[in-house]
Amino acid sequence: MLTMLLYVLVVAVIAAILFVVASAVFGRSEELGPLPRGTTATVLPAEDVNGRDVRALRFQQTLRGYKAAEVDWALDRLAGEIDALRGQVQSLSEELARGQHR
Repeated sequence: MLTMLLYVLVVAVIAAILFVVASAVFGRSEELGPLPRGTTATVLPAEDVNGRDVRALRFQQTLRGYKAAEVDWALDRLAGEIDALRGQVQSLSEELARGQHR
């Protein structure tokens, strides 16, 4: 019985060593290296955000999902763009209505 326990222990130690070596050699299967702290790969144009830009958004993943600061930033930018577009639509609608009343 002691021999079998020793074999199991040796196999577990060898498996742990192989796992550590493989992790060091092959990394975490990422295409790019991890980003430096405080930076982000999340990008949106300064103006004229379109559907393609939103679909291309990528957020840094953390242990429990996406990095909340990046998601909040993207939502704030999109909200600002939507507000600006709605404002333009409103002003154009008012201008059109004034033009029809003349």
